[in-house]
Amino acid sequence: MRWPEEAIALLELGSVCEISLDHDLGDDERGTGYDVILWIEEAVILRGFQAPKIRVHSANASAREKMLSGIGSIERYQRATR
Repeated sequence: MRWPEEAIALLELGSVCEISLDHDLGDDERGTGYDVILWIEEAVILRGFQAPKIRVHSANASAREKMLSGIGSIERYQRATR
């Protein structure tokens, strides 16, 4: 899959146990890998979604750091609510 909405559609099924995300997907108007992290974070906090293991494989250093920060936030929230 290539676009955030495709990844989110699979995540909504609840059967994804691990996901690897890139930030720059070729068309920022369609979204980035960070948009998927934002969706996961919101779903975890508002709906009790169980986040899969999330990896980042982006060469964009600043975006990678932003994505890792979002993953850290998700992981901290999940640990605090267990």
